[in-house]
Amino acid sequence: MTSLRRLLALAMCGFCLWAGGCGGASSGKSGGIATSGKNVVPISVNGGPEGNYANGVFASVTLCVPGSSNCQTITNVLVDTGSSGLRIVSSALTISLPQQNGATGHPVVECLPFLSAVTWGPVQTADIQMGGEKASSVSIQVLSDTAFPIASGCKNMGLPSQDTVQALGANGILGIGLFAQDCGPACTQTGSSNPGLYYECPSSGCQVTAESLSLQVPNPVAMFAADNNGVIIELPAVSGPQPSASGSLVFGIGTHSNNGLGGATVYTVDASGDLTTTYKGKSYPNSFVDSGSNGYFFLTSSATGIPSCSRASGFYCPSSTQSLSATNQGSNGASGTVSFSLANAESLFANQADFVFNNLGGPGHDSFDWGLPFFFGRNVFTAIEGRSTPAGTGPYWAY
Repeated sequence: MTSLRRLLALAMCGFCLWAGGCGGASSGKSGGIATSGKNVVPISVNGGPEGNYANGVFASVTLCVPGSSNCQTITNVLVDTGSSGLRIVSSALTISLPQQNGATGHPVVECLPFLSAVTWGPVQTADIQMGGEKASSVSIQVLSDTAFPIASGCKNMGLPSQDTVQALGANGILGIGLFAQDCGPACTQTGSSNPGLYYECPSSGCQVTAESLSLQVPNPVAMFAADNNGVIIELPAVSGPQPSASGSLVFGIGTHSNNGLGGATVYTVDASGDLTTTYKGKSYPNSFVDSGSNGYFFLTSSATGIPSCSRASGFYCPSSTQSLSATNQGSNGASGTVSFSLANAESLFANQADFVFNNLGGPGHDSFDWGLPFFFGRNVFTAIEGRSTPAGTGPYWAY
């Protein structure tokens, strides 16, 4: 694949960080939640480090200076199946990591666009540990707009920079999506065919550079020695507002007794990582599953007939809770109906003590973004491109 793969948003409403919540019941297949095993780490849906993040799912990640015991565990890292790569806010990092330098010996810095913002900062190298899994000498992005001035090409994307804990609402992003790298073959090219994500930054200013696949910021799970073909996010069903919810992030698909597919349906995706969602008789082929989005984001008020909020910008505010359904179909022809509910976001946000609910949503684009509410009460599998699993080679989603 030579085209730039989809770079998904963490929240299509512009990284909307809200307190409040009043969850409705999710539907769908519910599996048990694994609690033990070297390939299992706990995750939590809560208000995040700033105490104001609605429907953010967080994990802890341990980083070490490569080949050393000089390590730091960083909490409140957002778990995101809509992107690939580990990104840590510089203010949350207390150890000094080696800087990646480009062909001319100058620092490599990355500008990664999401749908509603960009992250900017140098590419550095770390050993990554989660549970009993380890990835050695992995490229990560350290988010900072002070160490290197933001390049004009990055500014010209017209998106705000989200490089602080306050702006991001998290200490970092754990991108564990469908793809092995955050850009892929497009960023290895030179000239106008390069999308301009990686820069080499001498003191005279940053210039777009080609970045080989081996040096790009990778999906850290793909770098594990074992259990490296995908992940499962396992969260309990939510029936009402609550301050937090606990679950598990399981590494590997079909590699242990705790990560088998069981009766899950496999939905393969196209080259951009998309499936097709059909809603009220119309198909939307650019749809996707994304734990980093904090709601169901789909279509527009004019298309759905559901009013947008006047105060909670970026969300839907129906006069009463709506019971809806849509059908997902993979490139392999597998299909299944998803029933979901949608509540008034301004009513949800009225209770400042709760951060977990599963009927939050808002307008998006001409597609469906199945965000975190979709994950409640389901075990959702994300299979990495090119990796073998018992259900075939990734990429795919299964639930």
